[in-house]
Amino acid sequence: MKINLNPAPRLKRFIADSKHIISVSYKPDTASFKRTLKIVLIGILTLGILGFVIAEIINLVL
Repeated sequence: MKINLNPAPRLKRFIADSKHIISVSYKPDTASFKRTLKIVLIGILTLGILGFVIAEIINLVL
């Protein structure tokens, strides 16, 4: 079994994949961006509150 240590093919594939991702991506409009931002912030807030509650319960029990 021969191992190929040449990074050039992997680098070329990475560059090609990166160009493809950039070409199919698009900038969201303002309404879509705000909706996504609200969802992400609500998720972060929910996880933060949940983590705080769990930490407080553990501190009360121990």
